This record gives sequence, structure tokens and C-alpha cells, in this order.
Amino acid sequence: MYRVFEALDALVTVVEEARGLPMTANCVVPRGEVLDLLDELRDAIPGELDDAQDVLDHRDDMLSRAEQRADELTQRAEEDAAKLTGDAQAEADRILADAREEAEQLVSRARHDAERTVADSRAQAQDLADRARAEAERLAESGEVAYRQAVADGEAEQARLVAQTEVVQAAHIESGRIIDAGDREAQRLRAECDEYIDSALASFEETLTRTLTTVQRGRGQRGRWSAVGAKDRIGTDLLS
Repeated sequence: MYRVFEALDALVTVVEEARGLPMTANCVVPRGEVLDLLDELRDAIPGELDDAQDVLDHRDDMLSRAEQRADELTQRAEEDAAKLTGDAQAEADRILADAREEAEQLVSRARHDAERTVADSRAQAQDLADRARAEAERLAESGEVAYRQAVADGEAEQARLVAQTEVVQAAHIESGRIIDAGDREAQRLRAECDEYIDSALASFEETLTRTLTTVQRGRGQRGRWSAVGAKDRIGTDLLS
């Protein structure tokens, strides 16, 4: 292509430098030089056209190969994307399954702990109730013994005083005092017994409330309703 442009430029130069004819726009050009340039241009043009065609053919081939390569890359990208999507879905399913399994284990563990805590609370309540009942019986028995001893002492003192005619009135008064003292002592012992029972039951109720609160926090909404039902059943058992 350079030879074509070079021959054209030389031809233009020859025409521009040609001698002009007076009174006309024509000029006198050297025929031989112009013909030589035209021959050179004729010889250069077919080769340049072939080179240009080769370039065009090569370009089409390159475009075809580029399109084929682009199609291959697109197909590979789609396959890779599908594989990545499948792998991501499989990983998500695995993570979800693991999370569900772990949640079920946590719920099962919380339910087991709650049931064990309720059982321990019931056992503790029963133990406290048994100890309170035993202590109450002991105090009542002790009060009864003290009362009987006071009555016996009063009766003995009364009999002794009655035997003494000069102090019969005083004996009656003293025996009444002793009997009243025995009654007051028995009432005091009974009051202490009732107070001890109330204190033990209040302590147990506080312990049971804290335990049920802990169970409710671990089991969630459903656990909380179950814990409340358990507390009501325990309270009903204690009342019965």
C-alpha cells in the first residue's frame, strides 16, 4: 500500500510541476515519466489489494476464533456458575441441617434439665415438708410433755397445799398460777412450731420460684407455660 501512495504522490508532483499552456488550463507533462508512474501504480495495486484481502480474511478468521473463544468462555462460566450455585446450595442445606440438629439437641437438653430440676425441686419440697412435719411433731410433743409436767406439778402442789389447812387458799392460787403458766408454755410452743413450719414453707417456696424461673428462661415460651403448670401442680400437691 505504501508503493501505491508513493506513486500517486509522484504523479501528483509531476502534474503540479508540468509546464502550463498559455491561455488554457492545460499543461504539458512528460509522457514517459507519467507512463512509468502509471505502470508502477498498476503493478503495485494488485499486490496491495491482495495484501488487503489477506488482512480482511485474517480479520474474519480472528473474529471467528474470538467469537468461538468467547462462546467457550461463556459456556465454561455458566458451568462454573452452576457448579458454584449447586455447591453453595449444598453447603447451605448442610449448615441448615446442622443448625436444626443442634437446636433439637439444645431443646432436648433443656427439657431434660428442666424435668430433672422439677424432680429435684419436688424431692427437695418433700424433704422440707417431711422435716417441717417432724419438727412440728417434735415441738408439739415437747409442748405436750411440758404441759403435762406443769399440770402434774400444779396438781401435786395443790394436793400438798390442800393437805395444809392453814394455806389452802394460797395453795389454790398457786396451783392456778402454775396451771396458767403451763397453758401459756404450751401455747408458746405451739406458736413456735407454727412459725417454724411457716418459715420452712416460705423458704421452700422461694427456692422453688428461683428454680422455676431458671427453667422458664431455658425452655422458651413453651417451656415457660410448662414450668408454670408444674409450679401450679406442685402448689396443689403441697396444699393437698
